[in-house]
Amino acid sequence: MAKNKDKASSKGGSTIALNKRARHEYHIDRRYEAGIALQGWEVKALRAGRINFGDSYAIIKDREIYLFGTSIPALISASTHVIANDRRTRKLLLNRREIDELIGAVERKGYTLIPTAMYWKQNKVKVEIGLAKGKKAHDKRETEKERDWNREKQRVMNARNR
Repeated sequence: MAKNKDKASSKGGSTIALNKRARHEYHIDRRYEAGIALQGWEVKALRAGRINFGDSYAIIKDREIYLFGTSIPALISASTHVIANDRRTRKLLLNRREIDELIGAVERKGYTLIPTAMYWKQNKVKVEIGLAKGKKAHDKRETEKERDWNREKQRVMNARNR
C-alpha cells in the first residue's frame, strides 16, 4: 500500500514558511515562483523548519535578483568545517524574461520585491516573490475593517444556518 500516499506529499507542495507581514504591509500585484540557491546545511535547517524571513526583501544587482535579510539559522548538528552565515544573501533563480520584467517594474514603476512564501516543490525549495507597493496607514485600516466585516458576516451566516 505504499502507492496510496496523501496528495500533499505526492505533489511535494508543503509550505516551509509564510510571510504574513507582507500582505499587511504591501499591495501585492503579481507573484512569481523562483528557485533559490542554497547550501547543504541550509536545506537541512529548512527541513527542520528553521527560517525567519519577515524582514526580507529581494534586491537587483548586476541584472540578477538576490534574497536579502532572510535568516536560516544553522542546526547544532551542522558540519564543523562549514562556517554558517545565517543572513547571507541568496541568489534567486528565474528566467531571463521574468528578471527583465521585474527589473523594469522596480526601476521604472517603483515596485518592491517581497518574498511571500517558501515551500517545497518536487524536492526543491521555491520562493514566491511578489511585485508589491507599500500600503499607507489608511489602506491598512481599510483592510482591517474589511476583514472584520467578513468575519462578522460569516458568524451571522453560521448562526442562521443552525
